[in-house]
Amino acid sequence: MEKISNFIGGEFRPPVSGQYLDNFEPAKGAVYSQLPDSDSRDVVHAIDAAEKAFPSWSKTPRETRSAMLMKLSALILENLELLAQAESKDSGKPISLARILDIPRSAQNFSFFAKAIMEFQGEIFKTENVAVNHTDFSPLGVVTCISPWNLPLYLFSWKIAPALITGNCVVAKPSEVTPMTAYILARLSVEAGLPPGVLNIVHGLGEKLGPELVQNKKIKAVSFTGSTRVGLEISKMAAPHFKKVSLEMGGKNPHLIFADCDFDNAVKTAVRAAFLNQGQICLCGSRILVEKSIYEKFKKAFIEATGKLKQGDPSQDNVDQGSLVSQAHYEKVLGCIATAEKEGGKILLGGQAFKAPAPFDKGWFVSPTIIEGLGPQCKTNQEEIFGPVATLQSFETEEEAIELANSTRYGLAASLWTEDRDKANRVAKHLESGIVWTNCWMLRDLRTPFGGVKDSGVGREGGEYALRFFSDIKNICVKI
Repeated sequence: MEKISNFIGGEFRPPVSGQYLDNFEPAKGAVYSQLPDSDSRDVVHAIDAAEKAFPSWSKTPRETRSAMLMKLSALILENLELLAQAESKDSGKPISLARILDIPRSAQNFSFFAKAIMEFQGEIFKTENVAVNHTDFSPLGVVTCISPWNLPLYLFSWKIAPALITGNCVVAKPSEVTPMTAYILARLSVEAGLPPGVLNIVHGLGEKLGPELVQNKKIKAVSFTGSTRVGLEISKMAAPHFKKVSLEMGGKNPHLIFADCDFDNAVKTAVRAAFLNQGQICLCGSRILVEKSIYEKFKKAFIEATGKLKQGDPSQDNVDQGSLVSQAHYEKVLGCIATAEKEGGKILLGGQAFKAPAPFDKGWFVSPTIIEGLGPQCKTNQEEIFGPVATLQSFETEEEAIELANSTRYGLAASLWTEDRDKANRVAKHLESGIVWTNCWMLRDLRTPFGGVKDSGVGREGGEYALRFFSDIKNICVKI
């Protein structure tokens, strides 16, 4: 059984405690490897290594840093199949999704920021006959990057790429539920030529590692993606130290379907938005709001299309739905479905565990589930389930659609479907959401700001927004 190691100061190290945690293959419900049960001592070692590497790395020309990240991007693509298999085995997601989305996007994250840094420069402000001001960007120092389990390498690289390219040294913590691709990335970073201590990866439990990762005085910024509950704790820990914090957290995203939509495309995309990666994406459209005049027609088509999704062995190319990521999450999702029934919801499809054939008969599978008959204030429509569960609600007017869409404490993403451009613009402006897609879903330009409002987050990632977050911004005024 393979034992994953921490990556500190360019070396693969066992945890100081000598203790390890089991790492499960969720599609089989069985342990297949182990990861370090690290503690604050491991974090301190990683921070010290990063601090030692920072002076040299921060002075490395951006062209050199860019070349290293481009090399790392190329190595990810060269090892695409290895990484895709590891991601599928670690998370339970279909390998086809890992091949098409997770791993290529991880490579793109590095290449995108490697190119973006070459055009990243401050503004110049001229005060006529008085002075010239220009903004200067410098790296912060040692920064913390904490990533979640749903898109393991995808979101891990989304954080560390802009942190590294701006000249910072990173102490990163991947999810303890899906650690394998981060471990492989550490090996590739050595091959790409990253100097020792520039990237450090510490594995283990958040409750053990979090306080040191956030509160250590040498940490200058914290970038986190995960639950709103954990984000709140990070915010509380960081606030007394006046650290820069970026929090990308939960979502309960609405998918608004107006009667004048491109119906077939709206149905097809709604299925994808609700159930891609078993609904375990923060951007998934789990609340589907449909104009009353087409509600029954849409419901029938949506159920029929969802029912065609194939579930089972995630290593098979033709499988659409794999397993949930862990037993705890599997039990949570089934509990949420039971709550929906208690609240009076009607199960239109699914609603139960899926029994796959051996050797996957002990895996943590839940069938894609569609529920109707629940109001906007019920628990099912208010709390993030983060699983293959979607609810249907109807509306009659634009105003009602907007009210339903904005009825939760979250505000990460929304999608709306209409052929009326004026209506689309009106509705989009009133949606309390960091991202609004019109007649599409999850169409991403990496230059654009990514993040949410309300309980979905603080700050923005992506493009120049991420480069600015990981930089100290200084104004230099020169009198003429």
